[in-house]
Amino acid sequence: MRPSRVGAAALLGLTACSGSNGAPERVTLPPGASFAAVTDTLAAHGVIRSGRAFKLLARVRGVDRAVQAGVYEFLPGTSSWKVLDVLAKGAAVSRKFTVPEGLTIPEIAALAAERLGVAEDTVLRAANDARAATAFLGYPVKSFEGFLRPETYMLPVETRGPELVRIMAEAFKAGWDPAWTRQLDSLGLTQLQVVTLASIVEGEARADEERETIAGVYLNRLRIGMALQADPTVQYALSLATGKRKPRLYEKDYQFPSPYNTYLHPGLPPGPVNSPGRRSLEASLHPAPVPYLYFVAGPDGRHLFARTYAEHLRNIAKLRHGR
Repeated sequence: MRPSRVGAAALLGLTACSGSNGAPERVTLPPGASFAAVTDTLAAHGVIRSGRAFKLLARVRGVDRAVQAGVYEFLPGTSSWKVLDVLAKGAAVSRKFTVPEGLTIPEIAALAAERLGVAEDTVLRAANDARAATAFLGYPVKSFEGFLRPETYMLPVETRGPELVRIMAEAFKAGWDPAWTRQLDSLGLTQLQVVTLASIVEGEARADEERETIAGVYLNRLRIGMALQADPTVQYALSLATGKRKPRLYEKDYQFPSPYNTYLHPGLPPGPVNSPGRRSLEASLHPAPVPYLYFVAGPDGRHLFARTYAEHLRNIAKLRHGR
């Protein structure tokens, strides 16, 4: 369809570019935003003058469905034609990168490759650099596992693997509350041990309010020298060997030989088994004073807790009967 005379005039006016003096205007376009929402944002920031004419120009050029998310900067007076060029090419100055809680280093590397175009192997090498991780944290660790903070980041588009690891590790350090260090003494645990415990809690908890109780159960087991028997540690051990997380474990998996397998080795594993979020860290630092030693997950992800093994077996039978 040919644009009307009014539309054509509007398009001509939009393509004209005035002066570009002054500071650039920064605009954030979130993933999944409609073109109408993008237009409203640009108009609110004064990047474009007429939202209606801008939409018409985008439709005529066929780029109204090609806008890419990110953080963009536009100099004053940039033409709408040029604005559309920038948006369609995805020439953002920074991109939004969200890392969910509970991911391992390989999963973070794969996510960075998918969302940021960062070479996966560069993230893996930097994150598994034991010497760099030890120097950064100030005590011996095998890698940055557990110390790459799950968070939403705004990253420069040119961010590379080592830079991403540094940014995430610095975010972990910045997010560590000094009060937590004082709490370590009362628990008799080191930072590495608490982060390791928190990663297990992260892997187990589905209901947010159960985190403190789960942490309390594991600390009770640690105090009496009972094996933790934590499935997330077995899953991590298997992922180190196979490169993939196994969502469902079978009987043979619990015999998999690894220092991370807490069914075979008492105490905490050598290090974290994923990247725990703040809630799991807080729960591990302030566990609930519960009498439980056992728990089993129901079909909804919530757990039934028990003091004795006999009670634990009854809970398992109850869940099986319910199914």
